[in-house]
Amino acid sequence: MTTTDLPFPVYDADNHFYEPEDALFRHLPKKWHKDFRFVEVDGRKRLAIKGQISDYIPNPTFERVAAPGTHVNYYKAKNPEGLTMRQMTGKPIAPPESWRTGKERLAVLDGHNVHAALMFPTLFSVIEKWMSYDHEFLHDALHALNQWTSEEWGFARENRLFGVPVVSLADMDRAIAETDWLIKEGARTICIRPSPVPGYRGGRSMGLKDFDAFWARIEEAKIFVSIHASNSDYDRLIEMWTGGAEWLPFESDPFVNCLRIIERAISDTMAAIICGGVFDRFPGVRVVSVENGAKWVIPLIEQLKHVYGQMPQKFMNDPVDQFHRNIFVTPFVEDDFGELKEHMQVNRILFGSDYPHPEGTEHPLDFLHELTSYSMAEKEMVMSSNLKGLLEGARN
Repeated sequence: MTTTDLPFPVYDADNHFYEPEDALFRHLPKKWHKDFRFVEVDGRKRLAIKGQISDYIPNPTFERVAAPGTHVNYYKAKNPEGLTMRQMTGKPIAPPESWRTGKERLAVLDGHNVHAALMFPTLFSVIEKWMSYDHEFLHDALHALNQWTSEEWGFARENRLFGVPVVSLADMDRAIAETDWLIKEGARTICIRPSPVPGYRGGRSMGLKDFDAFWARIEEAKIFVSIHASNSDYDRLIEMWTGGAEWLPFESDPFVNCLRIIERAISDTMAAIICGGVFDRFPGVRVVSVENGAKWVIPLIEQLKHVYGQMPQKFMNDPVDQFHRNIFVTPFVEDDFGELKEHMQVNRILFGSDYPHPEGTEHPLDFLHELTSYSMAEKEMVMSSNLKGLLEGARN
Protein backbone atom coordinates (compact mmCIF):
# COMPACT_ATOMS: atom_id res chain seq x y z
CA MET A 1 0.00 0.00 0.00
CA THR A 2 1.35 3.42 -0.95
CA THR A 3 0.76 6.57 1.04
CA THR A 4 -1.77 7.70 -1.53
CA ASP A 5 -3.88 4.60 -0.78
CA LEU A 6 -4.44 5.32 2.90
CA PRO A 7 -8.17 5.08 3.66
CA PHE A 8 -8.05 8.03 6.07
CA PRO A 9 -6.84 11.66 6.15
CA VAL A 10 -3.45 12.06 7.82
CA TYR A 11 -3.03 14.44 10.77
CA ASP A 12 0.57 15.34 11.68
CA ALA A 13 1.17 16.48 15.28
CA ASP A 14 4.62 17.94 14.66
CA ASN A 15 5.39 20.19 11.71
CA HIS A 16 7.60 23.25 11.97
CA PHE A 17 8.29 26.59 10.38
CA TYR A 18 11.55 28.54 10.30
CA GLU A 19 10.88 32.09 11.44
CA PRO A 20 12.37 35.01 9.50
CA GLU A 21 13.99 37.83 11.50
CA ASP A 22 10.74 39.75 11.29
CA ALA A 23 8.92 37.15 13.38
CA LEU A 24 9.59 38.87 16.69
CA PHE A 25 10.50 42.38 15.58
CA ARG A 26 7.20 43.04 13.83
CA HIS A 27 5.39 43.28 17.17
CA LEU A 28 8.13 43.36 19.82
CA PRO A 29 7.97 46.70 21.69
CA LYS A 30 10.81 48.97 20.58
CA LYS A 31 12.18 49.22 24.11
CA TRP A 32 13.43 45.63 23.72
CA HIS A 33 15.05 45.97 20.30
CA LYS A 34 18.52 46.46 21.79
CA ASP A 35 18.00 43.51 24.13
CA PHE A 36 16.95 41.03 21.43
CA ARG A 37 18.91 41.38 18.24
CA PHE A 38 20.88 39.62 15.55
CA VAL A 39 24.57 40.46 15.53
CA GLU A 40 27.41 39.45 13.24
CA VAL A 41 30.11 37.27 14.80
CA ASP A 42 32.98 36.08 12.61
CA GLY A 43 30.95 36.76 9.50
CA ARG A 44 27.81 34.91 10.65
CA LYS A 45 24.68 36.17 12.34
CA ARG A 46 24.10 35.12 15.92
CA LEU A 47 21.29 35.79 18.37
CA ALA A 48 22.17 38.20 21.17
CA ILE A 49 19.86 38.49 24.18
CA LYS A 50 20.76 41.24 26.66
CA GLY A 51 24.23 41.26 25.14
CA GLN A 52 24.81 37.52 25.57
CA ILE A 53 25.42 35.44 22.45
CA SER A 54 23.53 32.14 22.23
CA ASP A 55 24.75 29.35 19.98
CA TYR A 56 21.87 27.03 20.92
CA ILE A 57 20.44 27.54 17.43
CA PRO A 58 23.52 27.64 15.15
CA ASN A 59 21.87 29.79 12.48
CA PRO A 60 18.98 31.73 14.06
CA THR A 61 18.12 33.52 10.82
CA PHE A 62 17.52 30.12 9.17
CA GLU A 63 18.86 31.45 5.88
CA ARG A 64 20.49 28.05 5.40
CA VAL A 65 19.22 24.87 7.06
CA ALA A 66 19.79 21.13 6.97
CA ALA A 67 17.55 19.23 4.58
CA PRO A 68 14.73 17.09 6.01
CA GLY A 69 15.79 13.62 7.05
CA THR A 70 19.55 14.20 6.95
CA HIS A 71 20.02 13.37 10.65
CA VAL A 72 17.54 10.51 10.97
CA ASN A 73 20.16 7.76 10.73
CA TYR A 74 22.11 9.39 13.56
CA TYR A 75 19.06 9.25 15.81
CA LYS A 76 18.34 5.69 14.71
CA ALA A 77 21.91 4.79 15.76
CA LYS A 78 22.73 3.80 12.19
CA ASN A 79 26.04 5.60 11.82
CA PRO A 80 28.76 2.94 11.34
CA GLU A 81 31.10 5.45 9.68
CA GLY A 82 31.01 7.69 12.75
CA LEU A 83 29.93 10.76 10.79
CA THR A 84 29.33 14.01 12.62
CA MET A 85 25.98 15.72 12.25
CA ARG A 86 27.66 18.34 10.09
CA GLN A 87 28.97 15.61 7.80
CA MET A 88 25.53 14.00 7.66
CA THR A 89 23.96 17.33 6.82
CA GLY A 90 26.02 17.83 3.71
CA LYS A 91 25.45 21.11 1.96
CA PRO A 92 22.82 23.25 3.75
CA ILE A 93 19.90 24.48 1.70
CA ALA A 94 17.91 27.71 1.54
CA PRO A 95 14.45 27.09 3.03
CA PRO A 96 11.61 27.61 0.56
CA GLU A 97 8.90 30.13 1.35
CA SER A 98 6.61 27.29 2.42
CA TRP A 99 8.91 26.66 5.39
CA ARG A 100 8.79 30.33 6.38
CA THR A 101 5.17 31.45 6.14
CA GLY A 102 1.87 29.66 5.67
CA LYS A 103 0.97 30.94 2.21
CA GLU A 104 2.34 27.92 0.34
CA ARG A 105 2.33 25.26 3.04
CA LEU A 106 -1.05 23.75 2.17
CA ALA A 107 0.36 22.77 -1.22
CA VAL A 108 3.25 21.06 0.58
CA LEU A 109 0.81 19.13 2.77
CA ASP A 110 -1.05 18.05 -0.36
CA GLY A 111 2.21 16.88 -1.91
CA HIS A 112 2.93 14.82 1.18
CA ASN A 113 -0.61 13.39 1.35
CA VAL A 114 -1.05 15.02 4.76
CA HIS A 115 -4.44 16.58 5.43
CA ALA A 116 -3.62 18.72 8.48
CA ALA A 117 -0.75 19.52 10.80
CA LEU A 118 0.21 21.35 13.95
CA MET A 119 2.77 24.03 13.05
CA PHE A 120 5.33 24.78 15.75
CA PRO A 121 7.81 27.65 15.73
CA THR A 122 11.51 26.87 15.93
CA LEU A 123 12.99 29.99 17.54
CA PHE A 124 10.81 29.79 20.67
CA SER A 125 13.18 27.25 22.19
CA VAL A 126 15.59 30.00 23.24
CA ILE A 127 13.10 32.61 24.46
CA GLU A 128 11.97 31.39 27.88
CA LYS A 129 15.39 30.00 28.77
CA TRP A 130 17.19 33.24 27.99
CA MET A 131 14.55 35.71 29.21
CA SER A 132 13.41 34.06 32.43
CA TYR A 133 15.23 36.71 34.48
CA ASP A 134 12.91 39.44 33.09
CA HIS A 135 9.27 38.38 32.93
CA GLU A 136 8.06 41.52 31.17
CA PHE A 137 10.61 40.97 28.41
CA LEU A 138 9.72 37.26 28.26
CA HIS A 139 5.97 37.77 27.92
CA ASP A 140 6.35 40.63 25.44
CA ALA A 141 8.59 38.45 23.25
CA LEU A 142 6.22 35.48 23.30
CA HIS A 143 3.23 37.70 22.56
CA ALA A 144 5.11 39.21 19.61
CA LEU A 145 5.85 35.73 18.26
CA ASN A 146 2.23 34.63 18.76
CA GLN A 147 0.94 37.71 16.93
CA TRP A 148 3.26 36.98 14.01
CA THR A 149 2.20 33.32 13.98
CA SER A 150 -1.44 34.34 13.87
CA GLU A 151 -0.83 36.66 10.93
CA GLU A 152 1.48 34.47 8.88
CA TRP A 153 0.14 30.99 9.66
CA GLY A 154 -3.19 31.32 11.42
CA PHE A 155 -4.28 29.20 14.33
CA ALA A 156 -6.68 27.17 12.18
CA ARG A 157 -6.11 28.04 8.53
CA GLU A 158 -8.75 26.19 6.50
CA ASN A 159 -8.90 23.73 9.42
CA ARG A 160 -5.67 22.26 8.10
CA LEU A 161 -2.80 24.44 9.30
CA PHE A 162 -2.85 24.87 13.06
CA GLY A 163 -0.24 27.39 14.14
CA VAL A 164 0.83 26.68 17.71
CA PRO A 165 1.27 29.65 20.06
CA VAL A 166 3.57 29.55 23.08
CA VAL A 167 2.76 30.68 26.62
CA SER A 168 4.92 31.05 29.71
CA LEU A 169 3.43 30.77 33.19
CA ALA A 170 6.16 32.95 34.73
CA ASP A 171 3.77 35.87 35.32
CA MET A 172 0.27 34.47 35.81
CA ASP A 173 -1.53 37.73 35.04
CA ARG A 174 0.24 37.92 31.70
CA ALA A 175 -0.19 34.17 31.11
CA ILE A 176 -3.95 34.35 31.63
CA ALA A 177 -4.28 37.45 29.47
CA GLU A 178 -2.32 35.72 26.69
CA THR A 179 -4.32 32.51 27.02
CA ASP A 180 -7.62 34.39 26.88
CA TRP A 181 -6.45 36.27 23.78
CA LEU A 182 -5.33 33.07 22.09
CA ILE A 183 -8.62 31.32 22.82
CA LYS A 184 -10.48 34.30 21.38
CA GLU A 185 -8.26 34.17 18.29
CA GLY A 186 -9.16 30.51 17.74
CA ALA A 187 -6.05 28.65 18.94
CA ARG A 188 -6.69 24.89 19.17
CA THR A 189 -3.67 24.21 21.37
CA ILE A 190 -1.20 26.17 23.49
CA CYS A 191 2.43 25.15 23.95
CA ILE A 192 4.33 25.32 27.22
CA ARG A 193 7.92 24.32 27.91
CA PRO A 194 8.89 21.01 29.59
CA SER A 195 10.56 22.69 32.52
CA PRO A 196 9.81 24.21 35.90
CA VAL A 197 7.99 27.52 35.63
CA PRO A 198 10.74 30.17 35.89
CA GLY A 199 10.66 32.46 38.90
CA TYR A 200 12.98 35.02 40.40
CA ARG A 201 13.59 32.73 43.38
CA GLY A 202 13.87 29.53 41.36
CA GLY A 203 11.58 27.25 39.41
CA ARG A 204 8.22 25.85 40.47
CA SER A 205 6.01 22.99 39.36
CA MET A 206 3.17 23.90 37.00
CA GLY A 207 1.17 21.29 38.92
CA LEU A 208 0.82 23.63 41.89
CA LYS A 209 -2.56 25.21 42.57
CA ASP A 210 -0.92 28.60 41.90
CA PHE A 211 -1.37 27.81 38.20
CA ASP A 212 -4.95 26.52 38.34
CA ALA A 213 -6.31 29.57 36.54
CA PHE A 214 -4.37 28.51 33.44
CA TRP A 215 -5.53 24.89 33.58
CA ALA A 216 -9.10 26.04 34.19
CA ARG A 217 -9.00 28.15 31.01
CA ILE A 218 -7.65 25.18 29.03
CA GLU A 219 -10.39 22.85 30.30
CA GLU A 220 -13.19 25.37 29.79
CA ALA A 221 -12.11 26.16 26.22
CA LYS A 222 -11.72 22.42 25.44
CA ILE A 223 -8.33 23.03 23.87
CA PHE A 224 -5.26 20.97 24.70
CA VAL A 225 -1.77 21.76 25.93
CA SER A 226 1.22 20.78 23.81
CA ILE A 227 4.52 20.34 25.61
CA HIS A 228 7.19 20.54 22.95
CA ALA A 229 10.88 19.84 23.48
CA SER A 230 12.77 23.03 24.17
CA ASN A 231 15.79 24.41 25.97
CA SER A 232 14.42 23.37 29.35
CA ASP A 233 17.26 24.40 31.69
CA TYR A 234 18.20 20.73 31.97
CA ASP A 235 21.48 21.70 30.39
CA ARG A 236 22.40 22.48 34.01
CA LEU A 237 22.89 18.73 34.42
CA ILE A 238 25.39 18.85 31.59
CA GLU A 239 27.08 21.91 33.09
CA MET A 240 27.48 20.03 36.40
CA TRP A 241 29.59 17.44 34.59
CA THR A 242 31.28 19.45 31.85
CA GLY A 243 32.29 22.73 33.41
CA GLY A 244 29.49 25.14 32.54
CA ALA A 245 29.59 25.63 28.77
CA GLU A 246 26.28 26.22 26.96
CA TRP A 247 24.76 22.95 25.76
CA LEU A 248 24.60 22.78 21.98
CA PRO A 249 22.03 20.16 20.87
CA PHE A 250 23.69 19.54 17.50
CA GLU A 251 27.13 18.82 18.93
CA SER A 252 27.87 15.13 19.53
CA ASP A 253 29.21 13.89 22.86
CA PRO A 254 28.63 10.31 24.05
CA PHE A 255 28.42 11.19 27.74
CA VAL A 256 26.00 14.06 27.14
CA ASN A 257 23.80 11.73 25.10
CA CYS A 258 23.78 9.29 28.02
CA LEU A 259 22.36 12.00 30.28
CA ARG A 260 19.13 11.96 28.19
CA ILE A 261 18.10 15.45 29.27
CA ILE A 262 15.18 15.70 26.82
CA GLU A 263 13.59 12.60 28.31
CA ARG A 264 14.27 13.74 31.87
CA ALA A 265 12.65 17.10 31.22
CA ILE A 266 9.42 15.73 29.78
CA SER A 267 9.18 12.90 32.32
CA ASP A 268 9.60 15.29 35.23
CA THR A 269 7.09 17.72 33.71
CA MET A 270 4.44 15.03 33.29
CA ALA A 271 5.10 13.77 36.81
CA ALA A 272 4.72 17.32 38.14
CA ILE A 273 1.35 17.69 36.44
CA ILE A 274 0.04 14.31 37.60
CA CYS A 275 1.42 14.37 41.15
CA GLY A 276 0.38 18.00 41.51
CA GLY A 277 -3.24 16.98 41.03
CA VAL A 278 -3.95 18.90 37.83
CA PHE A 279 -6.02 16.04 36.39
CA ASP A 280 -7.90 15.65 39.69
CA ARG A 281 -8.96 19.29 39.65
CA PHE A 282 -9.35 19.51 35.87
CA PRO A 283 -10.14 16.03 34.52
CA GLY A 284 -10.95 17.42 31.07
CA VAL A 285 -7.44 18.73 30.48
CA ARG A 286 -5.50 16.87 27.79
CA VAL A 287 -1.72 17.16 27.48
CA VAL A 288 0.29 16.18 24.40
CA SER A 289 4.03 15.51 24.50
CA VAL A 290 5.57 16.63 21.19
CA GLU A 291 9.11 15.90 19.97
CA ASN A 292 10.19 14.39 23.27
CA GLY A 293 10.17 10.82 21.99
CA ALA A 294 8.71 7.90 23.95
CA LYS A 295 11.64 6.25 25.73
CA TRP A 296 10.59 8.02 28.93
CA VAL A 297 7.03 6.64 28.87
CA ILE A 298 7.54 3.14 30.27
CA PRO A 299 9.95 4.21 33.07
CA LEU A 300 7.55 6.97 34.16
CA ILE A 301 4.56 4.62 34.21
CA GLU A 302 6.56 2.16 36.32
CA GLN A 303 7.69 4.93 38.66
CA LEU A 304 4.16 6.29 39.09
CA LYS A 305 2.95 2.77 39.85
CA HIS A 306 5.69 2.35 42.46
CA VAL A 307 5.10 5.72 44.15
CA TYR A 308 1.35 5.10 44.24
CA GLY A 309 2.03 1.81 46.00
CA GLN A 310 4.20 3.62 48.53
CA MET A 311 1.78 6.43 49.39
CA PRO A 312 -1.71 5.93 47.92
CA GLN A 313 -3.12 8.33 50.51
CA LYS A 314 -1.34 11.20 48.72
CA PHE A 315 -3.33 10.64 45.52
CA MET A 316 -7.00 11.27 44.82
CA ASN A 317 -6.85 8.90 41.83
CA ASP A 318 -4.52 6.28 40.42
CA PRO A 319 -1.77 8.29 38.65
CA VAL A 320 -1.19 5.58 36.04
CA ASP A 321 -4.86 5.68 35.09
CA GLN A 322 -4.57 9.45 34.74
CA PHE A 323 -1.53 9.08 32.51
CA HIS A 324 -3.43 6.74 30.20
CA ARG A 325 -6.52 8.96 30.17
CA ASN A 326 -5.12 12.49 29.90
CA ILE A 327 -1.72 12.24 28.19
CA PHE A 328 -0.88 11.76 24.50
CA VAL A 329 2.60 11.04 23.13
CA THR A 330 4.30 11.59 19.77
CA PRO A 331 7.18 9.06 19.54
CA PHE A 332 10.39 9.66 17.68
CA VAL A 333 10.81 7.75 14.44
CA GLU A 334 13.60 5.74 16.10
CA ASP A 335 11.44 4.55 19.01
CA ASP A 336 10.19 0.97 19.41
CA PHE A 337 6.54 1.22 18.41
CA GLY A 338 5.78 -2.42 19.11
CA GLU A 339 7.02 -2.13 22.68
CA LEU A 340 5.23 1.19 23.20
CA LYS A 341 1.79 -0.17 22.39
CA GLU A 342 2.31 -2.95 24.93
CA HIS A 343 2.42 -0.30 27.65
CA MET A 344 0.33 2.53 26.26
CA GLN A 345 -3.08 2.69 24.62
CA VAL A 346 -2.85 3.20 20.87
CA ASN A 347 -5.58 5.85 21.08
CA ARG A 348 -3.06 8.01 22.96
CA ILE A 349 -0.21 7.75 20.42
CA LEU A 350 0.18 10.45 17.75
CA PHE A 351 2.13 10.67 14.51
CA GLY A 352 4.59 13.57 14.42
CA SER A 353 6.99 13.89 11.49
CA ASP A 354 9.06 16.91 12.68
CA TYR A 355 9.08 18.08 9.04
CA PRO A 356 11.11 19.91 7.74
CA HIS A 357 13.65 19.51 10.54
CA PRO A 358 16.57 17.16 9.83
CA GLU A 359 15.80 14.87 12.79
CA GLY A 360 12.61 13.54 11.21
CA THR A 361 12.00 11.54 8.07
CA GLU A 362 12.69 13.02 4.64
CA HIS A 363 9.03 12.57 3.73
CA PRO A 364 6.46 12.67 6.57
CA LEU A 365 4.72 9.44 5.64
CA ASP A 366 7.96 7.48 5.68
CA PHE A 367 6.86 7.19 9.31
CA LEU A 368 4.53 4.39 8.19
CA HIS A 369 7.54 2.07 7.89
CA GLU A 370 7.76 2.11 11.70
CA LEU A 371 4.17 0.87 12.14
CA THR A 372 4.52 -2.60 10.62
CA SER A 373 3.19 -4.24 13.81
CA TYR A 374 0.09 -2.01 13.82
CA SER A 375 -3.20 -3.02 12.23
CA MET A 376 -4.86 -0.65 9.79
CA ALA A 377 -7.30 0.40 12.53
CA GLU A 378 -4.35 1.18 14.83
CA LYS A 379 -2.54 3.08 12.08
CA GLU A 380 -5.65 5.18 11.56
CA MET A 381 -5.70 6.11 15.25
CA VAL A 382 -2.01 7.07 15.29
CA MET A 383 -1.93 8.82 11.92
CA SER A 384 -5.36 10.39 11.92
CA SER A 385 -8.20 10.07 14.39
CA ASN A 386 -6.33 10.67 17.66
CA LEU A 387 -5.16 14.16 16.71
CA LYS A 388 -8.32 14.86 14.73
CA GLY A 389 -10.33 14.16 17.87
CA LEU A 390 -8.19 16.54 19.92
CA LEU A 391 -8.61 19.30 17.35
CA GLU A 392 -12.34 18.78 16.98
CA GLY A 393 -12.74 18.78 20.75
CA ALA A 394 -11.17 22.22 20.73
CA ARG A 395 -13.59 23.41 18.05
CA ASN A 396 -16.81 22.08 19.58
